[in-house]
Amino acid sequence: MIMGIILAAVIVGGTGLFIGVFLGVAGKKFAVEVDPREEEIGSVLPGNNCGGCGYAGCSGLAAAIVKGEAPVGACPVGGAPVAEKIAEIMGENVGESVRMTAFVKCAGTCEKAKQKYDYTGIEDCVMAGMMQNGGPKGCTYGCLGFGSCVKACPFDAIHIVDGVAVVDKEACKSCGKCVVACPKGLIELVPYEQKHLVQCSSKDKGKDVMAVCSVGCIGCRMCQKVCEFDAVTVENNIAHIDPEKCTGCGKCAEKCPKKIIL
Repeated sequence: MIMGIILAAVIVGGTGLFIGVFLGVAGKKFAVEVDPREEEIGSVLPGNNCGGCGYAGCSGLAAAIVKGEAPVGACPVGGAPVAEKIAEIMGENVGESVRMTAFVKCAGTCEKAKQKYDYTGIEDCVMAGMMQNGGPKGCTYGCLGFGSCVKACPFDAIHIVDGVAVVDKEACKSCGKCVVACPKGLIELVPYEQKHLVQCSSKDKGKDVMAVCSVGCIGCRMCQKVCEFDAVTVENNIAHIDPEKCTGCGKCAEKCPKKIIL
């Protein structure tokens, strides 16, 4: 009986030792060499693993930069300071980068936008958007205000104020998670320095817009007519401002009868 126990212990121990030695040898033989620059870049990246760069975390971005698949300024959270450090590691020039921020294309607050019915389900924009007419809001394009974007933001840069999502430009790192989270497609990344933006996304005709929201864009083209730089165009009943052409003169905002251009 005792000999049987000893024999079993020897067999188990020997098997374990063999497996350990085999794994150790195999690990060295099949080890994938990692470029030391990956670790250096990983050490200067923020470590948020937000995915705003389009890669699976900071380690994924570091590997992509070393392989030349991503630019040194690909991290939206780190911005210019991190880009400069990575460029130094890679021996490259940073190049010109534009700071971006999230922008919510809706100004339909509780007072300005009508509600078709009361929603009492799960407070989530995706769930609410599955209800009748795309949610309780009169405007089918408007912000539902249940905070799916707020939950998605890892930087506490977006909050619901009076029924509409509002972005804190200073806290926003332009990771893009709120853009993906919004089921209405209301949020987009715009240049931080852009002075004039259209805070509406409705494609309905003017009469239909006014029936559900007091501040919605009615597609009157007054902004387009007054712009001297061809920076404003109206397509599908909604005004768009080209940040590359806009000089910030403010004439479009002054002329807009709904005061929907910030």
